[in-house]
Amino acid sequence: MSKEIRSYETIIVADLSNGEEAAVALVDKFKALIEANGEVESVDTWGKRRLAYEIDDKNEGYYVLINFKSDIDFPAELDRVYKITEGVMRTIIIKK
Repeated sequence: MSKEIRSYETIIVADLSNGEEAAVALVDKFKALIEANGEVESVDTWGKRRLAYEIDDKNEGYYVLINFKSDIDFPAELDRVYKITEGVMRTIIIKK
């Protein structure tokens, strides 16, 4: 039985409390997880940006947009990992 492959994009807003290097390392961790379960098409690093509103008394975050292809079950697992990972402020996964 073959798995259905779809295109997705995800935006990660990482916390900058531990420095920009820690935020980059966190994004690299997620990029490796996506590569292990699918195919990364592109990574667009927006970098340090001001938030539209404060989240946990912070007004800046590190933004990254990742376009990827994976089977239809993987985005739910990726979202679960996002929620349990410290240093992730906000995320969204969108089916293209």
